[in-house]
Amino acid sequence: MACATWLQSSSLSYSYVLFPILSRRARLPTNLRHFHHFYSNRRLCSSKTLSRPPLMDVSLQAKRGFSFKEDEVAYPADLYFEAPLKIVEYPDPILRAKNKRIDTYDENLKKLVDEMFDVMYKTDGIGLSAPQVGINVQLMVFNPVGERGEGEEIVLINPRVNKYSRKMVLFNEGCLSFPRIYADVERPESLKIDARDITGARFTVNLSGLPARVFQHEFDHLQGILFCDRMTEEVLDSIRAELQALEKKYEDKTGSPSPEKIDTRKTRKAVAGFGKS
Repeated sequence: MACATWLQSSSLSYSYVLFPILSRRARLPTNLRHFHHFYSNRRLCSSKTLSRPPLMDVSLQAKRGFSFKEDEVAYPADLYFEAPLKIVEYPDPILRAKNKRIDTYDENLKKLVDEMFDVMYKTDGIGLSAPQVGINVQLMVFNPVGERGEGEEIVLINPRVNKYSRKMVLFNEGCLSFPRIYADVERPESLKIDARDITGARFTVNLSGLPARVFQHEFDHLQGILFCDRMTEEVLDSIRAELQALEKKYEDKTGSPSPEKIDTRKTRKAVAGFGKS
């Protein structure tokens, strides 16, 4: 089981140097692994500091389809799971399903979080969202170091984005739901978010660099958005064969037609959230 460190401060700030992975293909250099530490008053102190441009209010994205509607609340049955958890792969429709808001903070939720960290480490990931293990609720976990016992294990429940930077960064991402596929995705360098911790307490956090990248990738999953949705057509063409292979794998496994076909995919002009539509 993963032993998580829960974020409980009302105002936290993270920064990290960029490192081109979202699934851990290589170990971080030793001098970059000490991501942060807590003081006795639970105020977080980052070991690295990045200069960040001013953040832009995310409400400006509303015209591009970003939803502020209150989400449906999850029932206990929605959080039911059996260990060990397994990664859901593209093009399974679970990855596109609506994810419900968590309103119950109990031992079952803590066990689910532990299991998510466990499968994340076993699959060499540094971030994981609940829909990626077949549970359609608004929950994500990540550890930018990607090593059990190193760095900090971060849990975000019902996250919302308040602001994001105008500065965009191109970054080579991977995804556990797209095994062995890596491609460039452009996202804002930094952002400010609200979320709840494992006890249900609210907090606000500023993220930049790698933590911001991981958060945005996993937050997209909670919106039913996949990283291939944010790729340019040129980048998408470079991984077309791999996506087709995953579609065929799904058809062979289920005996049903793939719910998505990269060959007939229409450009998603209004993917919710960040950056250029």
